[in-house]
Amino acid sequence: MSEGIIENLLDNLSKLPGIGRKTAQRLAFYLLAMPDKEARGIGQAIIDIKDKARFCSECFNITDAELCPICSNPARNPKEICVVEEPSNIIVIERSGFFKGRYHVLLGSLSPIDGVTPEKLKIAELVERVKRVQATEVILATNPNTKGEMTARFIKDTLEPLGVNITRIAYGLPMGGDIEFADEVTLRKSLEGRRKL
Repeated sequence: MSEGIIENLLDNLSKLPGIGRKTAQRLAFYLLAMPDKEARGIGQAIIDIKDKARFCSECFNITDAELCPICSNPARNPKEICVVEEPSNIIVIERSGFFKGRYHVLLGSLSPIDGVTPEKLKIAELVERVKRVQATEVILATNPNTKGEMTARFIKDTLEPLGVNITRIAYGLPMGGDIEFADEVTLRKSLEGRRKL
């Protein structure tokens, strides 16, 4: 076995967030010991997501079809829209099992210092969607940090003239934290305790 292929794998695994050299080494040797079919399945899943992933035309979640499974599910309430910053936030909220509406992904949060203005987010698409589906509630579930609060305030001010009920998830989440790292109970309480903004 060539040391070059192991080093190449270690270097590439180390590029993943939260994966240091030691963890990369453990993963590399775990992959090497895996049955061939399982290891190739992991490799194929990575290739598939890079080749087939796209944004849902309605909510901008990641999918491999025109509409994501949530937007294409007729049991989900299209008039109740939960606004999140990133597709990863949807996965966490869905694990709570509480929200039965649909989502809208902004693909970021406002940060003028970094050049992220409203035009660079999916805010115009949200406004158009709220009008088109005649939304009854927009739940702002941006992260409870400075950027998330600024984004929520901007969206509230933008949507207010439309007469839609605008709520904000409750502060069950720690300030300065990210929704992605919250547990299901905290998220459920945050959604249950949302308030008018």
